[in-house]
Amino acid sequence: MRYLYTLIFTLAAIAGYSIPQTITDNIHVDQFGYLNEGRKIAVLSDPVSGYNAGEAYTPGNAFEVRDWFSDAVVFSGAPVAWNNGLVHSQSGDKCWWFDFSDLQATGSYYVHDADNNVSSGRFEIGPCVYGDVMKQALRVFFYQRCGMAKSHEYAGSAWADGPCHLGAQQDVHCKPYNDPAGEERDLRGGWHDAGDYNKYVNFTLEPMLDLMDAYERNPALWTDDFDIPESGNGIADILDEIKYELDWLLRMQNGDGGVLCIVGATNYNTGSPPSADGEKRVYGPATTSASFTAAALFARAAAVFSGAFSDQLKNAALLAWTWANDHPGVVFYNSGIIVSGEQELSSDEAWARKFIAAVYLWKLTGAGEYKDYVDAHYAESHMMQWGYVYPFENAIQNALLAYAASAGADPVVGADIQDTYIQSVQSSNEDNWVAYEDQMDPYGAFLRSENYTWGSHTTKSRVAHIFQNMMYYGFNLLDGNAYDLAAEGFVHYFHGVNPNGVCFLTNMGPFGAERSCNSIYHGWFTDGSALWDEVGTSVHGPAPGYMPGGVNPTYDTDGCCPNGCGSAQANALCDPALVTPPLGQPVQKSWRDWNAGWPQNSWTVTEPGIYTQAAYIKMLAEFLPDGCLELNSVNELPSRETALRLSPNPCDGELEVDASWLSPGPGSFSVYNYSGRKILAGDVENGSGKSVLLLDVSGLVNGIYFLRVESRGAVRAGRFVVWRK
Repeated sequence: MRYLYTLIFTLAAIAGYSIPQTITDNIHVDQFGYLNEGRKIAVLSDPVSGYNAGEAYTPGNAFEVRDWFSDAVVFSGAPVAWNNGLVHSQSGDKCWWFDFSDLQATGSYYVHDADNNVSSGRFEIGPCVYGDVMKQALRVFFYQRCGMAKSHEYAGSAWADGPCHLGAQQDVHCKPYNDPAGEERDLRGGWHDAGDYNKYVNFTLEPMLDLMDAYERNPALWTDDFDIPESGNGIADILDEIKYELDWLLRMQNGDGGVLCIVGATNYNTGSPPSADGEKRVYGPATTSASFTAAALFARAAAVFSGAFSDQLKNAALLAWTWANDHPGVVFYNSGIIVSGEQELSSDEAWARKFIAAVYLWKLTGAGEYKDYVDAHYAESHMMQWGYVYPFENAIQNALLAYAASAGADPVVGADIQDTYIQSVQSSNEDNWVAYEDQMDPYGAFLRSENYTWGSHTTKSRVAHIFQNMMYYGFNLLDGNAYDLAAEGFVHYFHGVNPNGVCFLTNMGPFGAERSCNSIYHGWFTDGSALWDEVGTSVHGPAPGYMPGGVNPTYDTDGCCPNGCGSAQANALCDPALVTPPLGQPVQKSWRDWNAGWPQNSWTVTEPGIYTQAAYIKMLAEFLPDGCLELNSVNELPSRETALRLSPNPCDGELEVDASWLSPGPGSFSVYNYSGRKILAGDVENGSGKSVLLLDVSGLVNGIYFLRVESRGAVRAGRFVVWRK
């Protein structure tokens, strides 16, 4: 029999709190918050054109930042019109800035327009405001794993699923696309590429390099407690996730070194959840581009990992390089054969993969063959030919910088690379520093209009990477942390400082976002699913932390529209009113939170991808100090053995706290909010045989909290989320 011991407390006795009466979408803040010393600008918008043009707003002259709990005014000032009150063409908005960067005290706050009596939602200021955001963002790769169960222990009841694509004629028994009697291969594992369940070698380059960069730039940041199956094994969970993909890439390699290019289905049918997908899957042949891609990743990863696995990766890299060099121009165009996306590269892109592989093989081995290739061919890169750094070629630009910064690099070549990069970022390319310095985007995350395409969120993050490279490589020609501040604007864009007022991550309400994405185009979280469709209409919605592709002014309905889609029912879905927005909008308002399939083709706006996810993670990691991914924010960092077991989590009324470890006699508990402020405290008097404490949290507002329980010198702690829809 389970005994219950109840702790009842009154929130008001410890700390009061205040909720703004009227929250407006016209005050844009980072819905998670700001670093203590970061730049903090609330963007105030008056929509002049676009889908929200009827929501007119003129801010008052008296703005305040108020403490969320006490309602005390902690900062005040007046907004300043952006660009002398002109309309920003990309958003269709007139904008003002309310700069409260001087407020640096850790706490929970909101912005208040005193004249109009309207407010923003809640946000935090503190050193670790993005810790839980990062954990959810990285956990997306766990949900994208192919061939592994997402058990209740790690996915909770909402997104638990069995292993996928291990059936007959699937990944464990995979056959060539053109030969049902051909060699059967075990190609299980790896990540599903995007909203589809296919796996493409060429599409792994940028996400894998971004994740490895995120780790190597600050290894101390990354912890072993992200609640994935490998957590607690003594290896940072980001490395465990990278290894899961590497293990699949190794299975894709033939004995002669060539690397198969794709595993996927031959039609567009999928199942929800992934374990329900029984479609036949096949593999494509070894290609030159896939082999150079794998060579680059194996070589890069061999320097990150150690021991026998590092040796295995090194040997695989050497074999892949040799095969690709011996088999130039071997291509496979999968369109119409293996769905969905075309994975083969252009000749320029394929050459770039060879160059990137040469850089990382030289850094790994020091062999002259690879260095000679880099020195002889670096000037053929677009960055060097055009003198132009831009976010569509970050992978080769990063490889060039990695070479130039390495001991043993040709000093003339290295200086040429670095000078070109600095010149382009600083002055010759107005899309980079010049755009930030000239305040070309009131929302603080400039991208040229023609660069808003399918996957604009990937591009946005990579602009931030460009600024971050300036700091990382010591190219800072400016005072202090100016490049970091430029990159930080892109973080705030993703978290709500954008014309749509959306936090561009899925289902993040339990983690502090007032208005996160409710749906994405994904085979699991599909349109019409009773369990996983849209937050608020389905039981669960999509898993937290997915980054959709992004605003896309090139969006259109399918080419069969308006009258050629095969039936009156399908043709009716072409109605422009159903897809406005994103149709017919200013560039940055070309967004809609929906997941409809053909013929509305929402995938060009809301489909996630491993490249988009990893680019965001690499960017965000630069704004997380060491220790921010530990269990809680009050610097009590329990091991897996000393973490409190709490359920349900998230909760909305009573929280069950494991008490089986408590000693008989008096003890105490404390509850802290996310800013580290103690908001509740009390005594625990535990008798023998009591295994569960019931904590009444009905008086707490939505948010993240930390519970600390002490009993006769023993301490356990845990994090819980209060969430009410």
